[in-house]
Amino acid sequence: MRKLLGLDVGDSKIGVALSDALGYTAQGMTTFKRRSLWHDLRYLQRLIVEHDVEEVVIGLPLKMDGTRSAQTEKVLTFCDFLSKHLPVPVRTWDERLTTVQAIKILKRGHINRKHRAPLVDKIAAVIILQGYLDRKNLEKEFKEIASSDELA
Repeated sequence: MRKLLGLDVGDSKIGVALSDALGYTAQGMTTFKRRSLWHDLRYLQRLIVEHDVEEVVIGLPLKMDGTRSAQTEKVLTFCDFLSKHLPVPVRTWDERLTTVQAIKILKRGHINRKHRAPLVDKIAAVIILQGYLDRKNLEKEFKEIASSDELA
């Protein structure tokens, strides 16, 4: 199986996570500084080829009540741009509270504030991708159970 790439897209940085080949776990890769849409695209294209990526999952920053914000629209515009230029599907995944979760994880790991900042986006990308993978695998299990019930 090919891998999935998870992204936490901000105005100045993008956190990146990569799944294992079986599609069960997400690992943090990097955080890169944004320069332009075309720079971001070239960087992501390189990652897709190097890591045999079959799908890109981007965190969608919705408001707590599920409605869109100005940041949501920016990310959707970025997703649309990537969809037109990447050779793999681009999906979105609800990312509410992922930054808060990432900060809590780093605090629990006793990472001081100075060293925490560069890691937050990468950890948030892991949380986004892991949530997507868990959902995808759960749906697969339900389909397998349903088809085995039909055979019985």
